[in-house]
Amino acid sequence: MDQTFVKDLLVRGVIGISDRERQQPQDILINLVFFTDISQAAISDDIQDCANYRDISKRVFALAETANTYTVEALCARIAALCLAEPNVKGVRVRVEKPGAVRFSRSVGCEIERFNP
Repeated sequence: MDQTFVKDLLVRGVIGISDRERQQPQDILINLVFFTDISQAAISDDIQDCANYRDISKRVFALAETANTYTVEALCARIAALCLAEPNVKGVRVRVEKPGAVRFSRSVGCEIERFNP
């Protein structure tokens, strides 16, 4: 299976369980890997035959910016569902991180893989 990816999409949104985390947006770092078949796109050179990472990234950005989730797990699952709704995406790996959320760590987060049946 071929892969197309989006690396380090930085979004500001409300995510977390404490009152402090719920009061103002914080950085959310998102990485996506789309499992797809690029055979037709490589021949046609047509965006319609691709997993359109630009359009998907815009939708993921809007979702993460407004989701107001309590957990990275919930946001991760919502992003995966959004990506799997795309016609050329057969599967997706989603990684959601909260940089600086835990003292003395660079980042914490969740990573999942989901596939269409």
